[in-house]
Amino acid sequence: MKHRLEYAAVKALVAVVRFLPDSLVRAVGAALGLAVYAFDRTHRRIAQQNIAQAFPGRSARERRTIARGAFVHFGRLLVDLLKFSTLSKEAMLARVEFDGEDRARLAYAQGRGVLFFTGHFGFWELHALVHALRLEPFSVIARPLDNPYLNSLLEQIRQRTGNPVIYRQGMIRPVMRTLQAGHGIAVLIDQHIQPRDAVTVDFFDRPAATTSAIAALALRTGAPVVPCFALPLGDNRYRMVYEHPIEPPEAGSEHAIRDFTQRCTDVLEMYVRRHPELWLWMHRRWRED
Repeated sequence: MKHRLEYAAVKALVAVVRFLPDSLVRAVGAALGLAVYAFDRTHRRIAQQNIAQAFPGRSARERRTIARGAFVHFGRLLVDLLKFSTLSKEAMLARVEFDGEDRARLAYAQGRGVLFFTGHFGFWELHALVHALRLEPFSVIARPLDNPYLNSLLEQIRQRTGNPVIYRQGMIRPVMRTLQAGHGIAVLIDQHIQPRDAVTVDFFDRPAATTSAIAALALRTGAPVVPCFALPLGDNRYRMVYEHPIEPPEAGSEHAIRDFTQRCTDVLEMYVRRHPELWLWMHRRWRED
């Protein structure tokens, strides 16, 4: 019953935002984020603790501002995604600009597939939608949501512009086929991973269990690894950034997977430091279990 009620609420939100002007879409998203910030004490506390440890030199007031901004951002992300997914493909592209698109095209041109990565940062879901329109569809690696109805809805949104979804369990074979065919894979690298599937790297000067999949696949296939980030520009416009590919460690490096993963994580950290309010601080990123 809980799952059905959650699904009904989101479907109702979709029906409403489809017809709202952009200014009201932003207001609804911000209000939703502020409501969660006010009433969800558990995740507010996690966010405040994470921010305090990541930015020990900042004042308590500055840290509260970051935490509050992060909740507002993720409220906006949800509502913006629901609105964005109802637009025509031409209207989607009209709302974005691309920075570093040539880097992505050069990576594809190598013919070994491309590993794109980002984190729960900015407007990553929107980036996936327009990437498929501007370049070509890529396969999105995902963990299914606990609510199967919402997971089905999110899968439909992700596939709106042609991106296949590959779920983590049993992902190796379809991922390898995709890379061998010269296509792209998109991975989020900032979730806590169980130790058996992880490598430990530094993230904000703290050890964080991080997926080793990007590094392992890159070293095995030679696929280039391209960081990408989606930043807000205001007025419901977005900048889609493709950074320089990550240089792999020297051949034969004893700690190649860890070193490669650290290099990827360093780029993500650089963006989070620049725009801390755009990252998912309410996730228990650093933990030992």
